[in-house]
Formats: sequence, structure tokens, C-alpha cells
Amino acid sequence: MTQKRALVCARGGLATLVVVLGGCAAQQKTVQAPASVPAQLLTATKQQLVAAYNQQASAIQSINASVSMKLTAGTSYSGVMKQYHEINGFILAQKPADIRVIGQAPIVGTTIFDMASDGSTFHMYVPSKGTFVEGPADLEKESAKAIENLRPKHLVEAIFWNPVPTDEPILFEAGDEAEARYYTLTIAANTGSGEPVTGAPQDWRIERRIWFDRVDLSVARVQIYDASGEVTSDVRYDDWKAFGNVRFPGDVVITRPQEGYELEIQIKKLTPNQPIPQERFQMKQPAGTKLVNVGEATGELKI
Repeated sequence: MTQKRALVCARGGLATLVVVLGGCAAQQKTVQAPASVPAQLLTATKQQLVAAYNQQASAIQSINASVSMKLTAGTSYSGVMKQYHEINGFILAQKPADIRVIGQAPIVGTTIFDMASDGSTFHMYVPSKGTFVEGPADLEKESAKAIENLRPKHLVEAIFWNPVPTDEPILFEAGDEAEARYYTLTIAANTGSGEPVTGAPQDWRIERRIWFDRVDLSVARVQIYDASGEVTSDVRYDDWKAFGNVRFPGDVVITRPQEGYELEIQIKKLTPNQPIPQERFQMKQPAGTKLVNVGEATGELKI
């Protein structure tokens, strides 16, 4: 074989090798990573879930927490929080209905608002506006004024749960959502007034719906309904963790459809079940501030 012919054969062999390797490469299959293994779902009976919920409801008597608060939708809080994406603050709460919430500006720590309620009356002080607000804690009037929709009792409902009554109808079901699987308890309440009449039909309505995440059976959501069947409060709970000898969610998102806002509260530090002096929940009007009685104010008052 001449040197020239050998070179041609070598080149031909190399070309053949490239074609063969190229063909093999074209036929290679992409190996897909195995899908994540679904979490093992826990099972429970209706009675067990009711008992667990009631135990949690009785376990929390008071909280003293440092938090961050973030408005994620709506406009009701925008008057006092519109210039901040997220604010820091403190929440003091004690059964049955005492609460104090202080919101502070990031970094500098100046007070944006300070509000308190004893269950019958609420107060709110907005230093930047020189305004001191007071009104009945249970006022349900819907208002375009942000000031009249801001209620400490909305947080009280999210923190302190009412036990599930065992003498009322409770529906139990397992359901699927896009992101998780749940058990739900639907608690009914009788809309009738006075003593029930023998033989008369009962008129029931949904009072509350409780969602349990089946991964760990923690409470993931509580919806509260009014007499007309509308959702008044929709609270989601996540990141449950131990604080001392009790468990409490590290992330709470409160949605109030009728008032038009959604507020996320993240717990940074929490001390549970320590007595809180009553004076911590009392607020007096600072000298030189304007007093506004909610429900009596005329005109548009922006805070």
C-alpha cells in the first residue's frame, strides 16, 4: 500500500468513526430525574381532629411576639403602611380579647401606628398624623375609610381559636387541592333564635371550616362565615414550630374579603402564656392629638 493510499484509508476510517459515533450520539436518550416521592399522608378520624384543634385552642392563653407585617393585597392598611413594603412590630395578646399591636418603620424603628383593644373598645394612635382613634371593637360597618376597617379583633380571631362545640353538627371530609391534600371539618350553627320547637325543622348554616394538612395534621386554614353565608375571615397558617412547650404558626396570613385586605404576619420571636399586665393594653390620647370617633367622623379621613 502506497503512503498516499494509506492516508486516504486512514481518513476514510476516521470519517466512518465520526459517523458511527454521531449516530450513537443521536440515539442516546435523556435520563429524566425521578419525580420527588410524595409525602407520606397521615390519617385521622373526625374525633381525633376535633380533639387536636380544641387542645391547640386551649394551649394558647397569651402571646408576646416580635413580628414582621406585610400588606399583600387590598387597600385598607395602605394609609399607614403604603410607603413600606414590610414593617416590623410587636403583638401582645391575652385571652379573652385583649390585644396591642405596634407597627414600626424598618431600620429606624419609629412607630407608624399603635393600636389596642379590650374586646369592647379599640384605640389607634398614628403619630405621623397626630390622630387618636377610638370606637367600638365589634363595629361591622363597612367603610371606604381605611381607618374604619382597621380592627385589632381581626388579629384576635386569628390568634385565639374558639373550641369546636361537640354538640353541633360537624361534617368531615378528605379533599385535594393543587398544592396539598387536606382533611376538613365543617362546623354548623343553628340560625334559629330561642328554644327549638319540638318537631320543627332546624335551620343550619356554616359557622366555620377548618383545614388540616395531611402531611402532619397541622391546622393549615380556618374560614369563618357570617349568617348570610359570606366568608368574613380566611386565615392561613404555616411554618408551625415549638415556642417553649406549645406550638404556634410562624406564618399567619389574614384575609378579610369584606374589608378588602390581606395581611401577612411572620413571627420572629414569641413568648407564650406569660401573664401580661392589664395596663399594657390601655391607651390614653396623647396631648395635642386629634380625637376621631369611628362611625361619627364626617368627610374622608386619611391616615
